[in-house]
Amino acid sequence: MKKLLGIISGSIRWEVLKRSKGRCEVCGISNDKKALEVDHIKPRANGGSDKLHNLQALCYSCNSMKRNEDNTDFRLIKLSYEKRDDDCLFCKIQKKEAIVENELAYATYDRYPVTSRHCLIIPKRHVSDYFELYQPEINACNRLITEMKNKIGKSDKTVKGFNLGVNSGVVAGQKIMHCHIHLIPRRKGDIENPRGGASTLDEIRGVRGVMPLKQKY
Repeated sequence: MKKLLGIISGSIRWEVLKRSKGRCEVCGISNDKKALEVDHIKPRANGGSDKLHNLQALCYSCNSMKRNEDNTDFRLIKLSYEKRDDDCLFCKIQKKEAIVENELAYATYDRYPVTSRHCLIIPKRHVSDYFELYQPEINACNRLITEMKNKIGKSDKTVKGFNLGVNSGVVAGQKIMHCHIHLIPRRKGDIENPRGGASTLDEIRGVRGVMPLKQKY
């Protein structure tokens, strides 16, 4: 294992700050109001790496509060990241099925794809709902979404767009109660009218298709 020297290179720091678009990834304040610092999402002391996917930009206030938080709370949060359910499909997916991953999330191809290379981005913690994700998990999922979008687009030039969506709750169509985000590649002509209209492929219509009577406008 590569020894951690305690120093993040200037080029990596620049990439973290550039990715944050000049705002704290916790509170959202702009760097022209509070200076941004590079922080480890999973602390080095807990095995976190110095790689880009484990780094985030925090304003000095958020970083200071995170650092000075009570140790007991930190331990509880750390333990909660390890929560798994033995009966959950997404908790049991094997490492070989993951296309890409980071400390907090992974991406895999959907077993029942609605288009070719339809994939899922899934937090590793067993959490049922997108709205229960911790901010670092949202950041981790967003990074994998971008990575998979770029990976698919580079390898398949027929892909001209994507649907990105989450079913949150049974009434919204969620079947597996472990949060997962669908990234669905779209190709020209995959349905007759992607904004609405007659088609048997209801699953790959635009997001308005969740309420068919409201799909046209």
